[in-house]
Amino acid sequence: MPQQVVVTAKPSSRKGPLVETAPDGAITIYVREPATEGKANKAVAELLAKHLGVPKSKVALVGGATSRTKRFRVG
Repeated sequence: MPQQVVVTAKPSSRKGPLVETAPDGAITIYVREPATEGKANKAVAELLAKHLGVPKSKVALVGGATSRTKRFRVG
């Protein structure tokens, strides 16, 4: 059963690639790629897949393509 995961993306970050999970369960993903031409979205999806232990093909962006708050379908 697919589930949705909401993440906050931080593109062009010197901190990245890094996934931080807050005590309340909020996920923040830092990536080095810039937010142009979908590069950051692709990097965030790949890092989320690695963090969750699922194949990249099982993670799809469903909302927030131009926003820092993104929704992904996993599964």
